[in-house]
Amino acid sequence: MEILDLKKLIKFKTDKISREMLSDKPEMRIALMCLNEGQKLEPHKAPLRLLMYVVQGRGTFIVGEERIEAEEKTCILCDPMVPHGFEADKGERLVVMAVVTPVE
Repeated sequence: MEILDLKKLIKFKTDKISREMLSDKPEMRIALMCLNEGQKLEPHKAPLRLLMYVVQGRGTFIVGEERIEAEEKTCILCDPMVPHGFEADKGERLVVMAVVTPVE
């Protein structure tokens, strides 16, 4: 068993997105990404199932051709090989936990 206290793991960097791998197992990877206002993760594709969970703040998420405004406690699911990304464009910091699982 592991317990991840996200409040203690949130860290921001001034010059780039802070990315921390919280768990890296073959069946599931969990990453925490902390964005200062104005920072963004460019849309990209991966051959994995993805859940993006807004831990803190608000921002815009890109999934395929859609732009979704999301705030704390929102989950966004993304199928494999669909472009996805997000940005802290709402005047505040954004913290996203990403959980990825392989496609069977």
